[in-house]
Amino acid sequence: MKGIILKYILAGLTFIVVVWALWYFRNIVAYILIAAVVSLIGRPVVNFLLRIKIGSFSFPKWAGAAITLLFMFLILFGFFRLFIPLIINQTQEFSNIDFNNISKSLQVPFGYLNEWYARYMPHDKDPISFEELFQNKILSFMDISLISDAIGGTVGVLGDIFIAFFSISFISFFFLKDETLFAEGIMLFVPPRYEERFLSFFYSAKNLLTRYFAGILLQVTGITILITLGMMIVGLGFQLSAIIGLTAGIMNVIPYLGPLIGASIGLLLGISNNLDLDFYHKLLPLLGYMALVFIVVQIIDNVVFQPLIYGASVKAHPLEIFLVILIAGSLAGIIGMILAIPGYTVLRTFAHEFFYRFKVVQKITETID
Repeated sequence: MKGIILKYILAGLTFIVVVWALWYFRNIVAYILIAAVVSLIGRPVVNFLLRIKIGSFSFPKWAGAAITLLFMFLILFGFFRLFIPLIINQTQEFSNIDFNNISKSLQVPFGYLNEWYARYMPHDKDPISFEELFQNKILSFMDISLISDAIGGTVGVLGDIFIAFFSISFISFFFLKDETLFAEGIMLFVPPRYEERFLSFFYSAKNLLTRYFAGILLQVTGITILITLGMMIVGLGFQLSAIIGLTAGIMNVIPYLGPLIGASIGLLLGISNNLDLDFYHKLLPLLGYMALVFIVVQIIDNVVFQPLIYGASVKAHPLEIFLVILIAGSLAGIIGMILAIPGYTVLRTFAHEFFYRFKVVQKITETID
């Protein structure tokens, strides 16, 4: 009996030490996890290069990993080369805008909203002024000083960014070069009797996450392109259209709330860049066309992109996914919502391998191969 108690005490102490070590070295753990995600995304490219044979020549693993990493760097460089100048130019234009003119140009529609609210909410002791709400909440979000502070803060941590970039790149190279390196590192902490099941879990989760992250990249790229083209069609310039498209694409990573946030920011950018237009005859129709673009692209996302991502990777019921995202959002906010799906995919796969005898686990993992 004492031996069993001592065994559990040692196991508990070991768990506490491991958790403390992970927290203390959380930056290094983050580098390793990000490098693992990079290797998942780049693995198909490495496998493609390794299958190429020209006579007796074939790419060695180190060359496939290096070329893949270089290819990803070029894409990242091209992304920043295209969008950073656009964002800087847009920021400079913001600095010349008097945002109070936005609320002044909307005084008439705000008056209608205040009248509607007073009519249908007559017993409200603290009536809402939509004009004040707009000035205090929305315009503060667009304040140029906040943008300047954010840029200044980014410059202040360039050293840390360089260390993180170098570390992630270095680790990613070896993960790409040796597909089993990450698994072998984890297996050092797995008891021998669980090794076979753990390897089965690891490779199942890896395949699902590879499809998931590849799908996310496809989704972000597709939405960015479609929104950009749509905004150019309705009459916005390329620079503003590209920024709105990029914002919508990135925000769409946030489940459920992301499309609404991206559309709201896009419409605000449309208003702030067209203050000289007549509200009823030009600005309002423009906003309507912009909203229509967001709606059409969201339909395409729901019909094409999301089934491709969730159907090929998560393999879970939509209600199940919704509840998981809701719980993760309650626990960790926006970050929790973003990490909910890949985290739940890993947990489901782990439960499928180690706890399959439980009925609830059998039910939620029945779609996993």
